[in-house]
Amino acid sequence: MTPSLYDRLGGSDGIRAICRDLVALHRANPRIAPRFAEVDPDALGESAARFFITGSGGPALYEGPDMVAVHQGMNIDGEEFLAVLDDALQALNQQGVGQREQEEVLFILYSLKPQVMML
Repeated sequence: MTPSLYDRLGGSDGIRAICRDLVALHRANPRIAPRFAEVDPDALGESAARFFITGSGGPALYEGPDMVAVHQGMNIDGEEFLAVLDDALQALNQQGVGQREQEEVLFILYSLKPQVMML
């Protein structure tokens, strides 16, 4: 039996480390940093980690709003969406995540595009 994506990403600790890096990258990325200027980075990192822990086969920790509710009215454009994916790839690389897992994570993130970019 193949281990879950959750397990292959290092479980809760590994996913939390990826999400901490991801939030830091978003806050430093000039294309999307203004969207994160007033956000508590620790709270956002924990929320993102809980969302991804739950969605990757780990324990059901996430109880927050769905992706549509979170991104409603933000008018996120294609360049911003790609900037988020680029940051995600960099965070995965920083944490030493393997190619197969990177591809799976990017596939999941890209599958959320219609819920994030509500055109």
